[in-house]
Amino acid sequence: MQKSNPTKTIAVTAMFAALTLLATSVLKIPTPTMGYIHIGDAFVLLSGICLGPIYGGLAAGIGSALADLLGGYVAWVPGTFLIKFFVAFVAGILFRAFTKKSLTEAGSTNFRTQTIAVILAGVIGELLMVGGYFLYEILLTAFGAGEITQAGLAAAALESATGIPFNIVQGVAGIILSTALLPVFRRIFQRNPELAKG
Repeated sequence: MQKSNPTKTIAVTAMFAALTLLATSVLKIPTPTMGYIHIGDAFVLLSGICLGPIYGGLAAGIGSALADLLGGYVAWVPGTFLIKFFVAFVAGILFRAFTKKSLTEAGSTNFRTQTIAVILAGVIGELLMVGGYFLYEILLTAFGAGEITQAGLAAAALESATGIPFNIVQGVAGIILSTALLPVFRRIFQRNPELAKG
């Protein structure tokens, strides 16, 4: 098994963070909940799948958090970093669990198996995203209203639930796009296995 080059690993992690940032920032569809739908989740999932749980999680978390910071959603930055880190982390672990290999070792794993693995890892990862943002928004709403009581949290939960359908749409788009882009990244990483880590 070929060792990864630390410099290349950092560079590729930074590249995935940049791809996540761009995909999150370039195409934004505003929602009535004052948020937006984007295609960045495709690169969040691909970060975990291509780079493994840790480096993929860092790329996804940093890229997504920077998109919120630069887009003026400062209050969301900590939550976004943690949520997207764990989405990529879980996707990376599950992809390897389903295929028994990393993307670079997948020469003997058929493409159909990998595609199914991406979809399953994506569904579980994106469910974490939907739940994570729901909980984080409850906290933001309750703190913003100064109502850290049972009634205040219940009202915040009711208000935060309006964002769930939009996050589901975003998650589904991320799964579809990451599955469509898998062949491209699969070829790149199999030809250059030293680029991946974990």
